[in-house]
Amino acid sequence: MSEASTAPMHTETRVTHVGRDAKLSNGLVSIPPYRGSTVLFDKVEELRNSSGHRAYGRWGTPTGRALESGLAQLEGGANAMLTPSGLSAITTALLASVKPGDNILMVDSVYPPVRSFCESVLKKMNVSTTYYPPLVGAGISELIQPNTSVVYTESPGSGTFEVQDIPAICEVAHAKGARVLMDNTWGTALLFPALQHGVDLSIHSLTKYVVGHSDALLGVIVARTRELYLDVRAFHGALGLTVSPDDAFLGLRGLRTLAVRLRQHQENAMQVAQWLREQPQVREVLYPALPGARGHELWKRDFKGASGLFGVVLKPASEAAVVAMLDGMHLFKMGFSWGGFESLVIPVKPGAYRVSTPLAAGDVCLRIHVGLEHPQDLIADLDAGLKRMATHPG
Repeated sequence: MSEASTAPMHTETRVTHVGRDAKLSNGLVSIPPYRGSTVLFDKVEELRNSSGHRAYGRWGTPTGRALESGLAQLEGGANAMLTPSGLSAITTALLASVKPGDNILMVDSVYPPVRSFCESVLKKMNVSTTYYPPLVGAGISELIQPNTSVVYTESPGSGTFEVQDIPAICEVAHAKGARVLMDNTWGTALLFPALQHGVDLSIHSLTKYVVGHSDALLGVIVARTRELYLDVRAFHGALGLTVSPDDAFLGLRGLRTLAVRLRQHQENAMQVAQWLREQPQVREVLYPALPGARGHELWKRDFKGASGLFGVVLKPASEAAVVAMLDGMHLFKMGFSWGGFESLVIPVKPGAYRVSTPLAAGDVCLRIHVGLEHPQDLIADLDAGLKRMATHPG
């Protein structure tokens, strides 16, 4: 075998080829969506010895298994399991990791629906949640209780984009017997190797960058070890979770261009973020990849790149003025997602629900996703919007 064939592959090559099986695709470039629920057997012995995906469509189809395999390879995990959405991946991983009487340490910058899940479902199960400051790092040791079974992380954090010291948190948590979960949607497996940094379960909303076209809902849990995978997979199966083979196909399609899209998202976002930083209506840009921004040094140490999502803290402005800005946007439309080819913006107030490290509840923030449009066109759209806000009579 030649030296070239045994050399480590670059990321762009890996995303193009992981999860591909010529036997499943029948010679086609892409594995098609295998639709089916019932698996047929000719012999009683075969029926009785069947298990998992070989027995029933709920356990997955070849299309879904190809996507799981590819994502596990990219993340460096033992295996992966798909779920119908990013939130379902998070809640499944949490439920599989706790029992009544346990405590969860939850990062205070967490995706808000996860906070709601903790305060409703987990609370009814007698699982307590303690919210900790995102930047606590190794200091989390002082917060871990005897009954803490999970330390949950999200880096950068939702809305406020704090970069957590994941290696330090993992080292302390593992020393005290706690499992570390991470929402790794922002960085993806390509930009932040979560499992290599010690995370036990890396969770992604594939709806975002992996699908990449805003046309499918998917989530995934990637387990660091085979033991962790089997533990969570048993719970995953008991919940009856399954995904459409058509959605899995769209995930595979998006995976092939993930590297090149992320590179363009970062290039565009950097230009837009740098421009916004200079505008008189802007107090701060929350984009860790931006030199001088909060979390930049940790991001530079641990991440291989950045995606296109960041926050903007505006200087004091009336609600009517902010509405005037947003209502007139041409390219930046409002929508509760991100990661697709299109640019999005929504107003957010993350200080309204923080408890461990309160922010000024009155801060007016924008969450911006920079898509694949030309950055100068996006800057022109934002410039017009900021001028509308500045000149609004309110």
